[in-house]
Formats: sequence, C-alpha cells, structure tokens
Amino acid sequence: MSDYVAGRNPVMEALKSGSTIHKIMVAKGANKGSIIEITARAREQKIPVQEVERNYLDNLIEDSNHQGVAALVPAREYVDIEDILELAREKGEDPLVLVLDEIEDPHNLGAILRTADAVGVHGVIIPKRRAVGLTSTVVKASAGAVEYVPVARVANLVQAVEKLKKAGCWVVAAEMDGEELWHNKNLSGPLVCVIGSEGRGIGRLMKEKCDFLVRIPMKGRIASLNASVAAAVLCYEILRQKSEGQ
Repeated sequence: MSDYVAGRNPVMEALKSGSTIHKIMVAKGANKGSIIEITARAREQKIPVQEVERNYLDNLIEDSNHQGVAALVPAREYVDIEDILELAREKGEDPLVLVLDEIEDPHNLGAILRTADAVGVHGVIIPKRRAVGLTSTVVKASAGAVEYVPVARVANLVQAVEKLKKAGCWVVAAEMDGEELWHNKNLSGPLVCVIGSEGRGIGRLMKEKCDFLVRIPMKGRIASLNASVAAAVLCYEILRQKSEGQ
C-alpha cells in the first residue's frame, strides 16, 4: 500500500529524513524555488522525478494545497508502545508521551505532531477507532514532523495508559475542572500527557486513569482551547520545567 506526502516542506523533510520514497511528482511550471532543491536531492538519492499536470495533483491529493509537489511513499507505519519507551532509553531521557483521546481533525493532529517534535516528545499514541490516523492531510499539517515523531495506534487507549504507568510514567491531563493550574504542578520525570477530543474532551475511563488533572485558565467566553493549542501550552510548560531542572 502507498500514500502521498504533499507540499514543499513535508516532501523536503521526507527526503532529509531518509524515508523511503518511490517517486516525486512535480507539477508542470512549478520547478522553481525550493522545488529545484527537492528535485536535486531526489536525483542525488536516485528517486525518480515525474512531471505531471497540476490538475493531476489536484485530483490525487485530498488537500489540494500541494504547492506543486507530491511524493509517493509507503503507507505510514505505526510503532509499538515499547518502541517509544526504547527511544527514550536510547536518549537517556525520562519518557514523554502524548496520548490523544479521539482527535478527529487531521489539522489538529498534524499541529500536535509539529509541537511534539519541537519539545522532544518521544512518541504519540492514538486510538484505532473514532480518531484520525496518519493521512496525507495530517502529514502536510505536521510540516514534516511526522517523519521524526513515532506514532502508535492502539485498540484500547486506556490499556495503553495502564502499560505506560507500569513502566513508571505519571499521567497528567488538561481538563477544565483540574485541581491545579498547569504551571503549579510538577511535570518533570517520566510523564504521559492526555489531550481530549475537540468536542467531548477526555473520556471518563481515561480520566480515572490520570494521576492528576491540571487546568489552563480561560478568561474569555469560549469554554475550552483548541486541542492542538492545549497540547502546545502543556508541552511547553513541561519543556520549561525540564530545562530549569537541568
């Protein structure tokens, strides 16, 4: 099975990361700017470059903002939870894992993966049902971060969290009725951060598995933040605490 990576930054990151690429398609007339570097890198790596009509890419890519370039790649592979923990061990770091409770918007997932890469998250866990997977839209929204952030897809998210707790991780979730403000809680050490879905938030069973809930204050009339924004706020507080603790 194959998939597509579309857009200049995502295709460039796929080339830089050494990911398997079957071929790169460039729209006629688009071979300028950063696409020149993309085609040059592709030829250096002996990846075929095919010139196609722009409307061919429009029909091929679900998100039509392909910027004149797309790469045919193997279907995205998911990792196991143990792979995420092993990555943290290899780096000599406490595990930092994001658990996404039924995120359905591909742009939210892409934005979260971008933040995850920026702050050094070792892996992201998503459920198989009622949630978006690693679609081409997610890949583009991540601006190439999907090439560097391992993603596990599991049948039971609660059981996945239980496994991480047995591995020594504490579990925190951002929730409107959290007992403490997010910056007042110690977020150092091995940590799992749970981010709820866009509409329903965090499920009851998942909430029961959390060791503590933190809240991000809201002074406006909207009751909650966008899921990707909440993830960014929490992740950067974790990064701040880890940086000050070094």
